[in-house]
Amino acid sequence: MWLSLVVLVGLYYLLRWYRERQVVSHLQDKYVFITGCDTGFGNLLARQLDMKGMRVLAACLTEKGAKQLRVRTSERLETVTLDVTNTESIAAATQWVKEHVGERGLWGLVNNAGIIIPTAANEWLTKQDFVRVMEVNLLGVIEVTLSLLPLVRKARGRVVNVASILGRLSLCGGGYCISKYGVEAFSDSLRRDLFYFGVKVAIIEPGFFRTNILPLERFSQTLKNQWNQASSEVKETYGEKFLASYMKKIKSLDNMYSEDLSLVTNCMEHALTACYPRTRYSAGWDAKFFYIPMSYLPTFLVDAIISWNAPKPEKTL
Repeated sequence: MWLSLVVLVGLYYLLRWYRERQVVSHLQDKYVFITGCDTGFGNLLARQLDMKGMRVLAACLTEKGAKQLRVRTSERLETVTLDVTNTESIAAATQWVKEHVGERGLWGLVNNAGIIIPTAANEWLTKQDFVRVMEVNLLGVIEVTLSLLPLVRKARGRVVNVASILGRLSLCGGGYCISKYGVEAFSDSLRRDLFYFGVKVAIIEPGFFRTNILPLERFSQTLKNQWNQASSEVKETYGEKFLASYMKKIKSLDNMYSEDLSLVTNCMEHALTACYPRTRYSAGWDAKFFYIPMSYLPTFLVDAIISWNAPKPEKTL
């Protein structure tokens, strides 16, 4: 019995390995539009796909970021400035993409642009602090996707949305976790909608990586600013020791980050180029072996694990 089970499991993984090695043909003729290409995952993915010979349309927030990317890539790669929170900017970028892809349509859309700051205890934040993050990470993803969807559908292409392990586990306050949970939900519903048109939707769930989305000095300064803006009642409830512990925990994150961004961009590339892409990709050993498994535990256990080492407010029960 056990031998039969081992053989079946082995055959399953062998078949899976074979299927996932099948690559889409004529990649050199396919266009991919990527947001957030100034730095980090988007920048590396744009260079990676350009080296593969694909036609990359890279959206950067700044002209400086676009110029620096063009210097490091071939003449095939084209750039455009895009603010995903601005409807006019999205409309202009959509028209630009239409002019480039023509009747071929858009093979790949990668929603990568994102921010995490401000992040703090929820009670220290205002509604606008939540809105600021969600406008980029969730509403921006939705508007860009809806604008470019007709072109993706024409090519029977791929939508790749960058979520996070913080879209599975809410480890911090603020809009970031909320926005990533939203990306997960939007991607699930979008995948089911587009199934009938031959369009595949993949979700990337990275663990902790060192990118410009979370510069520790700026994070620490923003946290201090949020504390200074909090009401006297909130400050009295949480106490200075809580702030100090929170700051210390943020600095300790520096040792947790992975430097190898290709663990994420390889997942993105597979989602765009494989004949049989996965629905979800967990990127990073911390995501695969700790955070994703932890997300399946009973809620009371997850709460206990997270709160065990978390800063404690001064006035508790």
